[in-house]
Amino acid sequence: MVRAGLSSEKVVRAGADLADEVGFEEVTVSALARRLGVRVASLYSHVGGSEDLRTRIALLALDELADRASEALAGRAGKDALVAFAGAYRDFAREHPGRYAATQLRLSPEAAASGPGGRHADLTRAILRGYGLSGPDQTHAVRLIGSVVHGFASLELAGSFDHSDPPPDRTWPRILDGVDDMLRSWAG
Repeated sequence: MVRAGLSSEKVVRAGADLADEVGFEEVTVSALARRLGVRVASLYSHVGGSEDLRTRIALLALDELADRASEALAGRAGKDALVAFAGAYRDFAREHPGRYAATQLRLSPEAAASGPGGRHADLTRAILRGYGLSGPDQTHAVRLIGSVVHGFASLELAGSFDHSDPPPDRTWPRILDGVDDMLRSWAG
């Protein structure tokens, strides 16, 4: 019997909130059932197990992140778009560390095809229109931007920058300046 007030969407959102609090790796149907004060069996009417729950959290997080990045990009081009996009990712990672970790989950081909992953590549390509990149250069640049933003955000979340000066907030704009310079010269 389905518990009143629970739906698949509410269960997944509660799982995403739990991921932000305890870490994505710790999210299981059992942990979520304890959190919600229900029996594990009650959640199986909403999700198909821990792997399904984790996949749904990843898809939710990818959607939320794409929405945030899309909002940040609106009306911007070139370096302004790059800075806004990268800032949206970094802020999301800092505000929602469990959800951000979920965005890195390797999805099945079926989940990836039906999910928001393509939106992220499209958003990154939108930045690159301001740099005049196309074809293989555009693909390389999408990978560069993703690597830089994810690498910095992941290292920052892990505390890797806590032991040295200057603080990460002073490094971040310099990195984006460097990426901007690289993308402008790449087009040439």
